[in-house]
Amino acid sequence: MRQRRHWKKSWWRVKCSLKIRRQYYFDLHLGGWDKFWIEIYAFTMLQASNGSLPAGINTIDHSFLNMGLILNIDTATEIAGICVAKDGVAITNMVNREQKDHAGWIQQAIAEAMQEAGCTMQQLEAVAVTEGPGSYTGLRVGMATAKGLCYALHIPLITESTLKVIAYATREGMELSSDQPSSYPTLLCPMIDARRMEVFTALYSMDLEVVIPGGAQVLDNNSFNKELENKILIFCGNGADKWKPLCKHSNARFYEGAGHSSAHLAMLSEQRFQQEMWADLAYAEPAYLKEFYTHIKN
Repeated sequence: MRQRRHWKKSWWRVKCSLKIRRQYYFDLHLGGWDKFWIEIYAFTMLQASNGSLPAGINTIDHSFLNMGLILNIDTATEIAGICVAKDGVAITNMVNREQKDHAGWIQQAIAEAMQEAGCTMQQLEAVAVTEGPGSYTGLRVGMATAKGLCYALHIPLITESTLKVIAYATREGMELSSDQPSSYPTLLCPMIDARRMEVFTALYSMDLEVVIPGGAQVLDNNSFNKELENKILIFCGNGADKWKPLCKHSNARFYEGAGHSSAHLAMLSEQRFQQEMWADLAYAEPAYLKEFYTHIKN
């Protein structure tokens, strides 16, 4: 008990030293988990605000100064990624394949990515994050981390749909492999597994224009019949695996290449950065696309 009280007292001192007002939390509509991450990252950023380099770095690559560096965070699916990118090109990549460990992994991954890039947090111009859909916990971890960093560093927040990132990765993979369908029009159909026979999905043109907005859908033998009548649909993402045995339509294609990564998010976030398409730091929230329920034991 004494040790616990000592921990609480020490943490309260840290919170007070940050001078983060409680009212800010209410303005951002944040829950306890998000508060925790904002406090952690605000403390880290403020401690580093003297411009000192991360441990192990003795020099700064001054070519990064006054250039658009973006930290890209993707914790929406089973594979999480951190990417530091300049002009949309990945400089460093960190990957975690243990979905249940995204929250514990992300802090160290960001520190290592920045260290490997040879730049400080103060040189970042923006932070980008996949807003969803995806794992509820993963989305909260990524969004809270990104918002905490942006708040502490006074830089803009960029959000992007996980489905669009998957569609973009598929299109790029098809171009690299020359795996282009012979008939057009063609639509990209990213799918994220939502358990059982449900998926989060949307339809995009090859130019990544939204044809059907994202939503949750329960798959059956008649799914996408209307769209498949006169179009080729390319199904991709981890949700496509359970759809493939049900879908026998000749216009259906299944992308078998590598999945998306935070490097693909970096390309899309760069476009938003150049167009100054910032998310509202106060009101940005995960795109769950369906309600979630908490089971209460009697």
